Amino acid sequence: MKIVFAGTPDFAAQAMRAIDQAGHEIVLALTQPDRRAGRGMHLQASPVKVFAQEKNIPVLQPETLKQGHTDLQKRAAAQEAYQCLSGIEFDAMVVVAYGLILPQDILDLASQNGRQGCFNIHASLLPRWRGAAPIQRAIESGDDSTGVSIMQMDAGLDTGDTVLVRDLKITPQETSASLHDRLAVLGAELMVKTLNTLDQGVVITRTPQPSEGITYAEKILKNEAEIDWGLSANEIDRRIRAFNPFPGSTSSLNGDLLKFWNSCLPSKGQIEQSPNPGQVLGFSEDGVYVQCGEGAIEILEMQKSGGKKISASACLQTYRAQEKIMQFKKD
Repeated sequence: MKIVFAGTPDFAAQAMRAIDQAGHEIVLALTQPDRRAGRGMHLQASPVKVFAQEKNIPVLQPETLKQGHTDLQKRAAAQEAYQCLSGIEFDAMVVVAYGLILPQDILDLASQNGRQGCFNIHASLLPRWRGAAPIQRAIESGDDSTGVSIMQMDAGLDTGDTVLVRDLKITPQETSASLHDRLAVLGAELMVKTLNTLDQGVVITRTPQPSEGITYAEKILKNEAEIDWGLSANEIDRRIRAFNPFPGSTSSLNGDLLKFWNSCLPSKGQIEQSPNPGQVLGFSEDGVYVQCGEGAIEILEMQKSGGKKISASACLQTYRAQEKIMQFKKD
């Protein structure tokens, strides 16, 4: 099949690569404009653009696809993208973590002339966790499982019919980074299976999403990073793992801002607790026990400003030598 692919991050590039390897022809890639990143704040191409360039696939990078945008330059780029899509032959459009809303005229274009429409890989079991951050919110909320939904797109926010769904267990030590990688593999596999089915002329079943059980995964904000030690150990553990790799949970010790990258819940009775949330209770071989509003947590991996991620016990060695009582605080 001839495919137009729209996506931006690694999650999308993995699906794009799988589609290419399965023998489908990607005739055009849409991705977000290059962004400044890294210490030097140099312009960097998205992973989707990098792969497209490796395969000599044409790339468009409009800032919006809305042809009626008030900004003349953005409107012109959107119109150019529409004209380009109107002038090429393709059978279906695949959208994966693109980051731009597809307006109705693009959705209509993908369904004209016998085309199959737009298909999306969404990293949740729809209608659970519609929206921007389904992986992080599933871990933060303590879900036992999540999965991938291949969805036929419509104009709503992740409201289209599902055509293929597969669940995936969330492990007790799961971070958003590890779950992202597992879901990316599964999503790529299911999208290829969907395209192969369409290519064989088989009619796929489209299942409307139920009206019950709808939740929204709001975008992760940097101001969510700071740890509230008054929360329960269970809540803090989930948030630390959910916010790895972005934005990374933070707390201050003696005026120094530290990042927390991994944690777990110690066995009951393993450590003597304190009435002071945020107090360091003791050390394990690699970790640090910290009092929470309810229960204690074992921090496993931390990072000082400008330093590398290391074991929590090693990270706090300097403070351990200087302070009898170590107390994490909010800024």
